[in-house]
Amino acid sequence: MSTEQNIEVVRRYFDAVVRGDLEAVGDAFSGDIEWHQPGKGALSGLHRGKEAVFTLLGQFMERSGGSFRIDSVGPLMAQGDLVATSLHFRAEKPDASISMSGVDVLRIADGRIREVWLFSEDQAAEDAFWG
Repeated sequence: MSTEQNIEVVRRYFDAVVRGDLEAVGDAFSGDIEWHQPGKGALSGLHRGKEAVFTLLGQFMERSGGSFRIDSVGPLMAQGDLVATSLHFRAEKPDASISMSGVDVLRIADGRIREVWLFSEDQAAEDAFWG
């Protein structure tokens, strides 16, 4: 696929995330997706396959009382099969809140998101929030 096509895959994915369209999010993922969740928290580590990634995403929602949101996505930048963007996310729970910037790097293969690496502005704060 071309760089422009890879950018479009990622654009559709983030549009679906922002809309909360889980079916479209799932369609964007390769069946053997690998999601690299940074840090040393309970949710950190490598999550393999759609089921594991959806379990992780469900944990974000559960631990934030459904408040986890990506509230802005920056320009999509690509080199070959890698697409990167800056973004801002937030979440709240009764005893804490989080609001920070991050960078996502996604690898596209065969028109789907095959790998995701996340980078957070303050990883220690994110680890503390998610537990």
